[in-house]
Amino acid sequence: MYYNNFQEKKLSNLGFGAMRLPVIDGDSTNIDKELTAKMIAYAIDNGVNYFDTAWPYHGGNSELVVGELLKNYPRDSFNVATKFPSFSPENFQKKEEIFAKQLEKLQVEYFDFYLLHNVNDGNLGNFLNPEYGVVEYMVEQKKAGKIKHLGFSCHASNKNFLKFLDAYGDVMEFCQIQLNWVDWDFQDAKVKVEELQKRNIPIWVMEPIRGGKLATIPEDLMEKLNAYRPGLNAPEWCFRFLQAIPGVTVILSGMSNFEQVEDNVRIFNTNEPVSDEERDLLFAVAKDYLGRTSLPCTACRYCTGNCPQSIDIPTVIEYYNESAFIGSPSFQMISYINSLPEGMKPQDCLGCQACEGACPQNIEIAAMMEKIQDMMAKK
Repeated sequence: MYYNNFQEKKLSNLGFGAMRLPVIDGDSTNIDKELTAKMIAYAIDNGVNYFDTAWPYHGGNSELVVGELLKNYPRDSFNVATKFPSFSPENFQKKEEIFAKQLEKLQVEYFDFYLLHNVNDGNLGNFLNPEYGVVEYMVEQKKAGKIKHLGFSCHASNKNFLKFLDAYGDVMEFCQIQLNWVDWDFQDAKVKVEELQKRNIPIWVMEPIRGGKLATIPEDLMEKLNAYRPGLNAPEWCFRFLQAIPGVTVILSGMSNFEQVEDNVRIFNTNEPVSDEERDLLFAVAKDYLGRTSLPCTACRYCTGNCPQSIDIPTVIEYYNESAFIGSPSFQMISYINSLPEGMKPQDCLGCQACEGACPQNIEIAAMMEKIQDMMAKK
């Protein structure tokens, strides 16, 4: 297993993600503990020492199962990470109760790594609210020895990402972001990477394969990759891309079956980052791949001056492209739409098509707004 240094620790470059554990009969809350135990045992036997879970995973059962299985190993043989659940404003008022319950569920006296979960545009105000004092509370838990290392995960826009860092970057020891060879430009993840590098904050990676979306890519695009480095499968291209980025310390992979654990261990036994030429090839393939599902908006904003509802159409298209790529409403799109004032949401579109007459890319904007409404209704 390849390791990276983090302060006084050596962390496996591969982190075992417990968000997509195997389940029984398709019930996401009913984790297959026997198979999960086998997967964790194989991971530990092969050098994986970082295990990531969270309060909401598998309907709250991920922490329970991870805690039950890890207690069978010496405490100094693994690092366990979990997260403060920020999805509900009520949770900010119950931080003490939730934190104590997480220690109980994971059957530990301290967390090796603890994250403020999913700082985003919708909940940033709650994190910055001094009445809640969540960050301050977690800093106190660190001083008390119940958190060894404090960090955060983030799906916020780059503007709000910077706002959070300006407020709390001095107490954040690491940051977990969505990063892969598609999102480098698609979600402008490179801005987050560059900012974290500038602040010397180590990077944890989530969604390296985009929830499995990049585990299989169109055959013609895979052939282009194989022409450069034959023998690499699609997941390995994802991981080797990340190994080339300075500051990337832990790469999380949500493990759903034993074969995934085996393949991941094989890949992370070595550090074989892509070359500059291979990285540029991945970016070219990403552009081709995205072009098959994305609307070609250039954010010229000619459309917005014609919209009677003052809808921020280019931003809506940006989130639509993300959702069209994954085939369902992204968390980012849902959070963005929920944060909009009434009357300025996609569902407030009148279908008048005044915007389309000004669009130099000839995008059928009204039809896109209808698709978003359908997506949200199904979600």
